[in-house]
Amino acid sequence: MSSKNYPLQFNAILKERIWGGEKLKTVLNKPITSNITGESWELSTVEGDVSIVANGEYKGKSLTELIDAYPNEILGTAVHERFGKQFPLLFKYLDAREDLSIQVHPNDELAKKRHNSFGKTEMWYVMQADNDARIIVGFKEDSSADEYVKHLNDKTLIDILDTVKAKPGDVFFLETGTVHAIGAGLVVAEIQQTSDITYRIYDFDRKDAQGNTRELHVDLALDAINYKKVNTYKEYTKETDKSNVVVDCPYFTTNFIPLENEKSVVNSGLSFAVYMCIEGSFELEYEGSVYQYKKGDTVLIPAAMKSYNLKGKASILEVYIS
Repeated sequence: MSSKNYPLQFNAILKERIWGGEKLKTVLNKPITSNITGESWELSTVEGDVSIVANGEYKGKSLTELIDAYPNEILGTAVHERFGKQFPLLFKYLDAREDLSIQVHPNDELAKKRHNSFGKTEMWYVMQADNDARIIVGFKEDSSADEYVKHLNDKTLIDILDTVKAKPGDVFFLETGTVHAIGAGLVVAEIQQTSDITYRIYDFDRKDAQGNTRELHVDLALDAINYKKVNTYKEYTKETDKSNVVVDCPYFTTNFIPLENEKSVVNSGLSFAVYMCIEGSFELEYEGSVYQYKKGDTVLIPAAMKSYNLKGKASILEVYIS
């Protein structure tokens, strides 16, 4: 393979879920074939679910192949130095026709010890919300393992958890250890560490088509949970044609770009960038070529792409590692 830099798009990895629906098709134009599609993995190197390039010279190649051949060009020099040839983030769109299970993710230390994995710090950007759609995030007040277990056994866990109404444009940042659930009626863009480690602690006693309940991980979750009250809602500015910081954490930085005209980007080469088009459409101009994106598209900008222009009318999430 010779090294050629251009914006990379990938085939969606579609996941059926007991709580999924059809909005990934109706809202985001994803090629789903099932009425219980819950997730579209846009950019992934999770084992067994590695993204395949959908466009250009590298079409048909996997993201891991490209990183293996060109780690600095794809990842960026700083990301390569920190993570080796691992792609450290996972990008998804989710459609919750029903409530997701109440769950928690372990931190890096616990995930490394138990699963040889990263932890799972994540953020949600709400793209679409039905009336009265809500999420569960953390505890209403500081709690404890004993109180949590008592309410779990009594099937009253919801009583001590914080429920928040969600509307389009809302952002929630969930550090590891935060008990959470996406509620019914939401379409969400999710950015997270590369990890598929989830401890499911309550699933509303649901059964699948075969009449089986899903596995719970109550014991594993006990020492993964943060029992303190947390504030997950993120306020952010929306200055047009600018990168407005939404989340800036050790694992990723996410900016919101309300694109009305044009924005020039100059890249240091230290990190890749990812753009998720969450409304409207835009063009990316690079070295005389023009690439077009619409709502629901996700594009990986290799770190070696040093400067390019964005044009159009769109709302965009811009993600990189700083």
